[in-house]
Amino acid sequence: MMESLPIDPSNPAVRDYLALVRLQVLTPLSLLINIATVMVCSLVINPGLGEIARLYPSSISPAPYMIAIYIVAIYLLQLGYCLLLVMARKPETKNTLVRGVGLPLVFANWVMAGWAIAWLFQSFLVSTVLLGILLVLLIYANVVLLVYHAPTSERPFDIALIHAPLRAFMILPLGVLFFYSLFVTLGWTWSPGEPQHYARHQWAGFGVVLGINILSLLVITIRRDIVWCVAACWINASLWSLKPKPFPVFITTVVFTIALPLALVASALWIRLRGGRREGVIALPPDEDDTHPHANGQSQPQRGPREVDAEAIWG
Repeated sequence: MMESLPIDPSNPAVRDYLALVRLQVLTPLSLLINIATVMVCSLVINPGLGEIARLYPSSISPAPYMIAIYIVAIYLLQLGYCLLLVMARKPETKNTLVRGVGLPLVFANWVMAGWAIAWLFQSFLVSTVLLGILLVLLIYANVVLLVYHAPTSERPFDIALIHAPLRAFMILPLGVLFFYSLFVTLGWTWSPGEPQHYARHQWAGFGVVLGINILSLLVITIRRDIVWCVAACWINASLWSLKPKPFPVFITTVVFTIALPLALVASALWIRLRGGRREGVIALPPDEDDTHPHANGQSQPQRGPREVDAEAIWG
């Protein structure tokens, strides 16, 4: 059977091509399933996802309409990702799509569709487990992208249509959905008719919000991640805009909504100023005894008889 095929599946280039074709089919299909499921569960069936969330207010409940806008933004970014899957021509971009993202995004879309169904039926334990799986898949995909396919200014479309959708998608369960679903599962909520109990479990909510925002602050300061900054600020705004909210949670989200963009600007200015100082340093010429003429007229350091010129080997 394998011998009758016109191509050799054992060839690495052929395997990468087949993997890309598989992603070109499965990724748009999974996104369509995700969109259709969430839309039906939100707009067609009553009560929908947002109405069920209002039935279980907690100290970290987000505003449903702001989360809906965030999810629509993720869908739009993923549509751009699907277009890039079809239109990509650079080998580096194709390698990032196949080896960097691959199937985890497909699985993540299916899991999110499953979460919407579980939330609709108020199976909160199942919902929390699915959100945990979703978070693990997206963290894995983002770590692989960051370590092996780091964003570069030479390929801006990769940043906008690969890194940004995966990062924004990950921050949704990390920043609010997983922990809110966990609070509902544990019963750390109050009845909608008893707003006077809004301070119930406020310190648990404070700990969650503070921990997530400290993580966001570190990432934004070190990586200067604009997508993370915008996403984290939006989620914070979705928390403090829904009232009533315990004061520790409210003030923490407001403070970090302001602090995160300031940290991004300060980090960018620091890198720019430090780079400017380095450019102003005067480089002293090397000693003549330590160099010898090279074929192209440039001075190169002398090497011992057993030392290898790595630059010549790797180009």
